Amino acid sequence: MARYDTLLRWDSALGTLGVLLAMASVNADEPSAPPLSQAAVERSPIRVAAQPSATARRVASRTPMRSTAPTTKQAAPAATTEAAPKKPVLIPGTGTPAKNAGDDFEDENWKWNYRHPKSSEEQDERVRSPIGTSVNRKWFEGMKRGTPDLVKRIELPSPGLEGSTHGLLLATQHAGIPGKVTYQMMQDDFVFDSGRSIGGSGMSVADSPSIVTRVYLPPFEQWEKRTGPSFGFRAGCFTHAIITGEDHPDKGRFGVEEYWPGMFICFEKGDGGEKADAAHIRVRGNRNGREIRGPDVKELGWWTLGMSFTPDGQIHYFASPGVDELTMDDHITSQFPYGYKTERVKTFFYNVCTRDDGKTWSTPWVIDDPQMYFVKRPQVAGSKSGTNR
Repeated sequence: MARYDTLLRWDSALGTLGVLLAMASVNADEPSAPPLSQAAVERSPIRVAAQPSATARRVASRTPMRSTAPTTKQAAPAATTEAAPKKPVLIPGTGTPAKNAGDDFEDENWKWNYRHPKSSEEQDERVRSPIGTSVNRKWFEGMKRGTPDLVKRIELPSPGLEGSTHGLLLATQHAGIPGKVTYQMMQDDFVFDSGRSIGGSGMSVADSPSIVTRVYLPPFEQWEKRTGPSFGFRAGCFTHAIITGEDHPDKGRFGVEEYWPGMFICFEKGDGGEKADAAHIRVRGNRNGREIRGPDVKELGWWTLGMSFTPDGQIHYFASPGVDELTMDDHITSQFPYGYKTERVKTFFYNVCTRDDGKTWSTPWVIDDPQMYFVKRPQVAGSKSGTNR
């Protein structure tokens, strides 16, 4: 067992919940860090407390912090605080679930095919194929930044949605370029393959799409002790604008521009004394591309995050502790990120962030029941929406 590292120890409001994940390092380019085999992951012993009744599940999903968060908001140097509009907006989850555009992780045959070394196109312009994929073909490795080092279906660490028993654990250690360390914050991507459900061109905002997900925030003892972004929930969007990508052949010309708005859960490291560990949500971003400071995390455990996209091109951001359906009370802000009017939503994905030092594990994140929705636009005789569902 010398080659294994201890990663996690869960502790929930339902009682002490021990989870010991036996893990090997996964960087195939580094002699001291052999690839993590899927067999090794499956051998990881996971012990989960017995599930309570359905009524208790909904109550226990809101896990209070054991430590006291600061009573005043911490100033964010690169963020602005903007009040949410008072008028109602499209609430994520409105309408009809898009067929096959989600995952509940309940299939006992759900597995992830690791194909290391991972891609790192953003850092060194290298796409290392074949890329990692899920057995159900709904998820794939982000080619820009690679996949998290640990992708594993597990029993929920704390009761979540009624009827749900399993979610997906995402954690990473060797972010960035395989075989190298930068000692800077890096992130891995876990991407939903929406092309199989809504088509390669995505879903038009004329159909008022939205995305909802649940994410488990573990006790602060299990967070990576680094102030900054730890987890991201984002969307891949398209519009027509002046292309800005540095490596894009049509940079500076008017054309189809891709961008990735979303929300980040950020950690604020305490000092071990009067200043306790804390966390908050940031939205990326406003009309100028600046991040917006969102709500403080005053409860740990399950949270519900959502984004909706309206025909006027705006994106609406929501977050709430617990697993209940989102309401206008959970609305953070509505924005035209980077000054763009969103035209199509292609997919959604998650970021798992860590300090790229080759040894520090990220915060262990568990996601559950992500789903895309739409509100079908009125049909005009002889016209087609162009969206495949």
